[in-house]
Amino acid sequence: MNILKITDEIQEALQEGRPVVALETTIVSHGMPYPENIETARLLEDTIRANGAVPATIAILDGIINVGISDDQLEFLGTSKDIVKASRRDLPAVYAKRLHAATTVATTMICADLAGIRIFATGGVGGVHRGAQQTFDISADLQELARTDVAVVSAGSKSILDLPLTLEYLETLGVPILGYKTDELPAFYTRESGLKVDYRVDTPKEAAQILHAKWDTGLTGGVMITNPIPKEFALEKAYIDSAIDQALADAKNQHIEGKRVTPFLLGRVKELTGGKSLAANIELVRHNAEVAAQIAKEYWSN
Repeated sequence: MNILKITDEIQEALQEGRPVVALETTIVSHGMPYPENIETARLLEDTIRANGAVPATIAILDGIINVGISDDQLEFLGTSKDIVKASRRDLPAVYAKRLHAATTVATTMICADLAGIRIFATGGVGGVHRGAQQTFDISADLQELARTDVAVVSAGSKSILDLPLTLEYLETLGVPILGYKTDELPAFYTRESGLKVDYRVDTPKEAAQILHAKWDTGLTGGVMITNPIPKEFALEKAYIDSAIDQALADAKNQHIEGKRVTPFLLGRVKELTGGKSLAANIELVRHNAEVAAQIAKEYWSN
């Protein structure tokens, strides 16, 4: 069953050993409103190109993994209401039923690995949800980080999650957490969480060396590279925490569960902050794309 389609540009870059950076599409179909979703996707591709790498935006269309998509396909993903939010468990049905799907962090890792792409830029990684002691709500992203050889550059896990438990879970799974120019785990909208990363790296080369050291010695699984939002776009911790607490209460009152939780919370936080959280989200993911491209250049130069 042929389920993988790679654009000529990306295929040539991979064959020639040039840097390629994967991008997800849940941010397009489920994470941001229109037209900011389309504008942000294009901004990320432009940012990666400006930093010397080739962007590979990934989506599943008619059951086929597309590594690299056209402007028309991007517009479709950003406007259609008939797009599955696909994680690992959804993939067999999406392939067989020939559905259209946006890729989560977990699914983007799977697709990038199939294509031979080792570096992936996103906004925030999923994690252990608050109250998981009762609900067992833990993102599939974490298990994927444990099993798939892709490094994920993010602003940490989304601050709507239980960050201490997320770190504990990743430690159990053996996933290294690197802080890019920081000793502290960033918390998506804010630069601080009060939690420590495993190791700090201060240059793209240092990050790339750790990736080579992991995979060249047969240690399978991903690496989480956390990159704080730029200072000028960061939100005050108390301010964003208050909005998140209100959003969580609203989700509970409205019985929002499962896949609907994260999109609901992000949308509600946007409302409560008057759009400030969306502006911060755009800037942090742009910064992640920039750093990911720089790391990819170093990784493929060795």
